[in-house]
Amino acid sequence: MSAENRQAVLYRMVMPQHVCPYGLKARDLLRRKGYAVDDHWLTTRAETDAFKAEHEVKTTPQVFIGGVRIGGYDDLRRHFGLKVRDPKAATYTPVLAPFALTALMAMAASYAVNGSVFTIRAGEWFIGFSMCVLAMQKLRDVESFATMFLNYDLLAKRWVRYGYIYPFAEAVAGVLMVAGALTWLSAPIALFIGGVGAVSVFKAVYIDKRELKCACVGGDSNVPLGFISLTENLMMVAMAVWMLAMPHSL
Repeated sequence: MSAENRQAVLYRMVMPQHVCPYGLKARDLLRRKGYAVDDHWLTTRAETDAFKAEHEVKTTPQVFIGGVRIGGYDDLRRHFGLKVRDPKAATYTPVLAPFALTALMAMAASYAVNGSVFTIRAGEWFIGFSMCVLAMQKLRDVESFATMFLNYDLLAKRWVRYGYIYPFAEAVAGVLMVAGALTWLSAPIALFIGGVGAVSVFKAVYIDKRELKCACVGGDSNVPLGFISLTENLMMVAMAVWMLAMPHSL
């Protein structure tokens, strides 16, 4: 398409109490693709409803290119051959992102204290920070976490209240690990919840062959229960054993 024909018409909601975020994203995408955007604002609910009725659409924004209606923001991404996120699709991002950030935090703390990013203490902090961040995700909605947790945790199935206690236990153990304090308390907690979790995940995934969602980052995630979930629990177990074997390091 020639430069003079790279024109797009965008209709989006811009009201005193609401500016459609997808309209802004559609305008940005069009401009990044080199289009001049004829930006039409729908400033009232009546105007928006009239536009929808006229074009027989259910949502705004709506994009037109060359007089042809492309559709909303997702349709525009498809038009340009871009990936459209499926909110129901399985993804490991919600757990990989915290692990990556806590690793960087641990190395940063190690550098600040010891002048080096690669230390034993950095590894210990990584586990502690990770437990704290994952516990925080669960504590956003304990009820939702406990419900998803019941799908596979062996102890929670026998004692439902364990699902409500788990996030607090994980947080306490994580904070104490970061502080290097009360090893006699933090290590047994981590060993217990990590051990039960590892056995539960292994049974559900590798023995029963069930396809479940992991509650590790809360009860609203699409993280598949599997190897990463098992690794998370084994990391807690390994850290607990390390703390008990090498208490002087803490």
